[in-house]
Amino acid sequence: MKPITRTVALASASAALLALAAPLNASGAPGPSRAVAAPPLSWGACEGSGLDPRQRCATVEVPLDHAHPDGRTVGIAVSRIPAEKPAARRGALLLIPGGPGGSSLNDPSGKGRKLPQEVRDAYDLIGFAPRGNAPSTPVGCGLDRADLALSKLRPWPAPDGSVDENMAVARRVSAACARNGGELVKHISTAVNARDIDRVRAALGERRISAWGVSYGTYVGAVYAQLFPHRTDRIVLDSNDNPDPVRVQRAWLAAYENGVEDVFPHFAAWASAPGNPDRIAGTAAEVRPLFLDLAARLDREPIPWPGANPEELNGNVLRQTMLDSLYRPSGYPTLAKLIRAARKGTVPPAPQTPPEAALQNVTAVSVATVCNDAAWPASAAAYERDVARSRVTHPLTAGMPRNALVCAAWPYPPKEAPVRITDRGPSDVLLVQNERDVATPLSGARKLRAALGRRAVMVTVDSTGHGAYLAHGNACGDRTVSRFLATGERPAADVRCR
Repeated sequence: MKPITRTVALASASAALLALAAPLNASGAPGPSRAVAAPPLSWGACEGSGLDPRQRCATVEVPLDHAHPDGRTVGIAVSRIPAEKPAARRGALLLIPGGPGGSSLNDPSGKGRKLPQEVRDAYDLIGFAPRGNAPSTPVGCGLDRADLALSKLRPWPAPDGSVDENMAVARRVSAACARNGGELVKHISTAVNARDIDRVRAALGERRISAWGVSYGTYVGAVYAQLFPHRTDRIVLDSNDNPDPVRVQRAWLAAYENGVEDVFPHFAAWASAPGNPDRIAGTAAEVRPLFLDLAARLDREPIPWPGANPEELNGNVLRQTMLDSLYRPSGYPTLAKLIRAARKGTVPPAPQTPPEAALQNVTAVSVATVCNDAAWPASAAAYERDVARSRVTHPLTAGMPRNALVCAAWPYPPKEAPVRITDRGPSDVLLVQNERDVATPLSGARKLRAALGRRAVMVTVDSTGHGAYLAHGNACGDRTVSRFLATGERPAADVRCR
């Protein structure tokens, strides 16, 4: 999942006038981005290996609390690879990461290399580590190792549907974040991320900024475009979150119900294909009951799994592995191998996990974003009812998408209401969406498309996986997005790429 935040302390009257007075081209779309006077950033070498030698890094200081712009600041690490053809330069293309908890700091050297030449010619590629993410000013909650397990942080209920342990985890993790997270943990949200982006834009000297946001980054991009509509140039939102203005991340968590149902048949066809060395069934129809029966067996009789977290393969660990593996077809063998081993009463080697320090940091950012974005019910009864219904209608996800995340015990009320995404603003947004996406299903993307109205056009791609643009070799979808970034040309209406 990826969850997140918002509001705008109305910049300044002069800045607003500058934005409103920005020139339009003949088609009514925003004209090219122009540099404006701003203190120069101090660009230096980036940390890390395997980076493009042209990538340089700097730090932008932003207010800890945007409501108090002259108070304490935190650093936002940014990176840049300059446009490759200065004469063709249009402006800056911000790569907005997923998450929450993701970073795009090294993306100019990573997925930025996949962009076609005409896009790399036209834009400085900009990455950043959102607030709280190291090497920006970092945040951490100091969680116990057991509470860093994804099968624990994702709220899988007990085998009997009980949510008691989930509520206990919520209380324990929330208390640790309150104890160890400092002031920063209270000031991480999607709306705050959007305001930070506008500070980055100004520090880069750009009147407008283009963006490619993926997954949770689509929500950040949509919130930025809502709060700063006249600071946007060309916005690509890829693998789109439901922008529900009330439930926010609760709606995204619930989206796994649909996402798993959309993708599991694709996995089942692969897992039953003749000649597949990881084949687990003779027909696609056999895969679903086989998986459900195995998960139920592991609920009753977990298998020890030394080195894993937790150190047993239980039903919920299998379900979480299923969820992780459905993010992209290249993950299918991981799930199939685990199923094959578990049916024999064995386990494969324990999966590798990121270094604990990195996991602590990413988890703290994710938890803070989700919980500060909107209030969650505090009563276990509300979750118990929803979980019971979900377990009946969507047995593959066993009630998890309707259960209590950490936010059920979060000690800090949201500082502002979620930003409502509307159709007010320039028509400069292109959505690109796979038909089968476990984390951000097509049904949720259609909600964002409807909310943006005339501001957006959506390209639906007949592909499976999380991440659409330049991810699955769909020439039609890739060509449409690249043309928009390079020339501003969008389809006149929503299209489907087979």
